[in-house]
Amino acid sequence: MIGRREFIAGLGSAAVWPVVARAQQPAVPVIGYLGTQSANEDYKMVTVPFLQGLKETGFIEGQNVAIEYRWAENQYDRLPALAADLVRRRVAVIVAATTAALAAKAATATIPIVFTTAGDPVALNLVASLNRPGANLTGNGILQGELGPKRLQLLRELIPNAAVVGILADPAVASTQSAIPDLQVAARALGVQLVVANANTDTDLETAFASFSQQRVGAVLIAIGSTFFNHRTEQLSALAARHALPAIFPIREYTLAGGLMSYGSSLRYVSHQAGIYTGRILKGDKTADLPVEQATKLDLIINLKTAKALGLTIPETLLATADEVIQ
Repeated sequence: MIGRREFIAGLGSAAVWPVVARAQQPAVPVIGYLGTQSANEDYKMVTVPFLQGLKETGFIEGQNVAIEYRWAENQYDRLPALAADLVRRRVAVIVAATTAALAAKAATATIPIVFTTAGDPVALNLVASLNRPGANLTGNGILQGELGPKRLQLLRELIPNAAVVGILADPAVASTQSAIPDLQVAARALGVQLVVANANTDTDLETAFASFSQQRVGAVLIAIGSTFFNHRTEQLSALAARHALPAIFPIREYTLAGGLMSYGSSLRYVSHQAGIYTGRILKGDKTADLPVEQATKLDLIINLKTAKALGLTIPETLLATADEVIQ
């Protein structure tokens, strides 16, 4: 027969078991997400496809993985401190775009970093090589830098009498600035003069397009790699329309938002791939063994509705080579 004292002692021991079991469960991994903009601006084009890619590898935020978000709110000088904060948090992996990834790289040589970039990852000093990135970084790129001259050529084909072309560039983004020399070489070959306007605030954008109009540019090329630009697809498309300026954009999201023409890949695709790489690292893959992926699908997209509003007739040669035509 079990005495009262032994019975109560037994209950006490049993009550401890669930607590012990919970304590022995593996800790949920934490991802550090370092963004240059804000949560609202990143959500649709970047965060959602990233989370989808992560889910495809078996990780769902709030269930078996946690994410610590840090946003620079377009204040790039805040990135080093935000990156250092994630390092102190001892996150399992850091996800960041070009400039933020460079800040993360400076903050840690051990925590894996998955980057997205529109520039050359080697030239930007993110990795040693594409096939064997080494160290603690790998990621996904859009290969936009090599496409600037091609976009300029497409503009020339669309507006053959455009003697002056405006270039909208983000002064805070290395990949944007590094693309300008190649554009200048291409412009000389085409007999076109370039007018470069830098912009990194909403006021700058208004000023830049007003300057383009004053200098009578015939068309505008939106330079690569700016997260600030990429989160203002509708605003930039509207500015080009308001100033009656034909414009070519670097990724398809602009044309879907009303831009005239785009040639390049998709920001959503690259963000989705970053989610997959992050999941693979959480499962044990090493960054040094994951080659940097480059988006190889390039689409020429033309918005006929915008062309009509601008009074433009798209040459049949361009329409014939377009991958998508928006009516």
